[in-house]
Amino acid sequence: MEALAATPRALFPRAALIAASGRTSSSARRRCAAPVRASAAAAEPAGEEKPAAAAAAPKKILKKKPAYSMKKGQIVRVDKEKYLNSINYLSVGHPPFYKGLDYIYEDRGEVLDIRIFETGEYALIAWVGIPTPPAWLPTYMLIKSDKLDYERI
Repeated sequence: MEALAATPRALFPRAALIAASGRTSSSARRRCAAPVRASAAAAEPAGEEKPAAAAAAPKKILKKKPAYSMKKGQIVRVDKEKYLNSINYLSVGHPPFYKGLDYIYEDRGEVLDIRIFETGEYALIAWVGIPTPPAWLPTYMLIKSDKLDYERI
């Protein structure tokens, strides 16, 4: 620790420069003179003016919101034929004639969120009254219900 206190020049190079120049503490507080600002009018020739397009600020490009095929809160159910022939069903690896997923074809599901991914438009579906987690399904295999009073098949 004493070695660090004995050599302030190595730790603080600016302090070493101030000590070497012999400045007083009041002059050390001043960093530098105020920068000189040249006016824009002095830099340009007197006869020329800027074009109006160059003086205008660039406009911000706003992204368009995507047009979704469904709305949040829409009541849907899954088309059985489309789901059984999809990659989503094949990736789960259920045995043939598996009855555990019949609720997605018969019961109502609510659209919680809609997103467009690289593979297409998907909806996050939660089934009403079924204690299962929500699932992301492609919107092409969903059947919309016109009314909220949905009857079970």
